[in-house]
Amino acid sequence: MKNRWRAFLFIEAVLVLWLIYQITTHLFILGMIILGLFIFFSVQSSKKENKTPYYLISLFLILFSLFSLTSFWVFLIVNGVWLLSEGKSHLKKMDNRLFKHAPWNKKDMIVVDTVEKMPKNGKKIKYEWLGNTKIGDQVYEWDDINLSVLAGDTIIDLGNTFLPKSENFVVLRKGFGKTRILVPTGTGILLEHHTLNGKVIFEGETISLSNETLKIYSKDYDESTRKLKIITSVFLGDLEVISV
Repeated sequence: MKNRWRAFLFIEAVLVLWLIYQITTHLFILGMIILGLFIFFSVQSSKKENKTPYYLISLFLILFSLFSLTSFWVFLIVNGVWLLSEGKSHLKKMDNRLFKHAPWNKKDMIVVDTVEKMPKNGKKIKYEWLGNTKIGDQVYEWDDINLSVLAGDTIIDLGNTFLPKSENFVVLRKGFGKTRILVPTGTGILLEHHTLNGKVIFEGETISLSNETLKIYSKDYDESTRKLKIITSVFLGDLEVISV
């Protein structure tokens, strides 16, 4: 691997020397590049308010000169071939090192262990009145959801739980903000939604409501063994129900 890098760097050095040679032996090309650099640095130190046209002229003169040289084209082709053959693996390794904990790399397959349903004792769950709320960012045992939110965006993710083969409920009362509910594919959905003003996005369809109540079923509701009833009341805000 080191030998390949050495060979590549040697070729790059040769091409750079060839490029410098062609620039210095073509007086017209050399003059164009010097003129472009002169305009660039002159404008940079000036007090002109709109410098963009001068920068564009400078860039045009330099690029026009370089693209007129054979050595520059060969330089670009060699680098392009190298990036296609070797660059992908190095970029992937760099991405794994630098962005190991980035959101797009956190794609783990999670298997939810299931047990026999057990009797439930009374419990109390605290939700915030204000601010963004997210339910289901970790694996959890399913229980019907019933919450009230004054203002903020709300995300309810049912992908990290296991819905029983029965009727399940999500009840939400909300003042202001957007709401997104993620439902596992194959679950029959009944949505009852009321809002003073907002939109509902359900199975690819967008429905606008103005002080109206909407009751809608998913296409596979009757055939599904697992059913989810979503009952929401929002003063102002959009609701999106997505199958995942």
